[in-house]
Amino acid sequence: VANSLVHMYAACALPDLARRLFDEIPRPNLVSWNALLDGYAKCHDLLSARCVFDRMPQRDVVSWSAMIDGCVKCGEHREALALFEMMETTGAGNGVRANDITMVSVLGACAHLGDLGRGRQMHRYLQERGFLLNLRLATSLVDMYAKCGAISEALEVFRAVPVTSTDVLIWNAVIGGLAVHGLTMESVQIFQEMQHSGVVPDEITYLGLLSACVHGGLVGEAWRLFRSLEAQGLRPHVEHYACLVDVLGRAGRLEEAYGVVKSMPMEPNVSVLGALLNACHLHGWVELGEVVGRQLVQLQPDHDGRYIGLSNIYAIARRWQEAKKARKVMEERGVKKIPGFSEIDVGGRLHRFIAHDKAHSGSREIYALLNLITVEMKMKDDVVIPEYFCTYR
Repeated sequence: VANSLVHMYAACALPDLARRLFDEIPRPNLVSWNALLDGYAKCHDLLSARCVFDRMPQRDVVSWSAMIDGCVKCGEHREALALFEMMETTGAGNGVRANDITMVSVLGACAHLGDLGRGRQMHRYLQERGFLLNLRLATSLVDMYAKCGAISEALEVFRAVPVTSTDVLIWNAVIGGLAVHGLTMESVQIFQEMQHSGVVPDEITYLGLLSACVHGGLVGEAWRLFRSLEAQGLRPHVEHYACLVDVLGRAGRLEEAYGVVKSMPMEPNVSVLGALLNACHLHGWVELGEVVGRQLVQLQPDHDGRYIGLSNIYAIARRWQEAKKARKVMEERGVKKIPGFSEIDVGGRLHRFIAHDKAHSGSREIYALLNLITVEMKMKDDVVIPEYFCTYR
């Protein structure tokens, strides 16, 4: 009864009450500890969850899975993978083996990190350990491969699942993956297959399709899908409007995009206004861009990009004083511009770069190779590349 109450409080996102009751149990067993751990993990209190996890007198696969899943939900993906490796080394002696729930979390961590090598390794792990590839695991694999850039492998896993056994989640993973890779027509074709299979699309399906239209610049198809969404009895969310505004804005149909924003049944969020501002910047509609830019600054006064966006709009119109003022206001409010950076995983080690960064030990070779690539892109096919450019191939 006490364990059930701990679980109930944890499930209702009341970890303090769960902890108070747990502390009243004279001899808490493994179920008691797991209920408390899972409660903290689900409430995104990773510090408390880890304290409970470290204090547990014994752990089973439920304990490890709850801790790994908590790390994934809190964005600590590398920590999740480290815990999985720890479970494999320390838990094996106690008979602890990963189950489907563990592997779904681990594949999710690989997907968020874009770690294709680790993802493939986990796929082999599933095969070697004799896991039955149920729908949930197949969906996780499709999602992982798509987010890691291996869309062909994602499709291979998807095609191996009998159509009669599929659900909306795996179709959404494929459609969204194709959309991210700019394969617009392919995502639409998959959607048509989905309709023929009898699986009913949901709001996420249409969001993936609209995202594909943004990448492909398909304005007519975007409108058709948006109307189809409403015709299906589904309610468009602000994210659907953001995609529609984005595709219209990129195509230069700014008045139409602005009309969509004004007709929205909810207040436009930063995604919608950001798409409209980008369109104004791209096509030079300064007057609307100024209004939208000011709205974004009001909505997110601590976001450096909002001031930069407004400043760039003024710069288009050569209103230099106002452009300078927008940046000055940002400084006066104590908002600092966060430099953009890129990350790449090489040999299991993460390398981060910012513009003009020379802190990396291989900077000289990296810049030499970048210069070579630049030269190759600019030179005609019949021009021989000077030998000294080829040093760092």
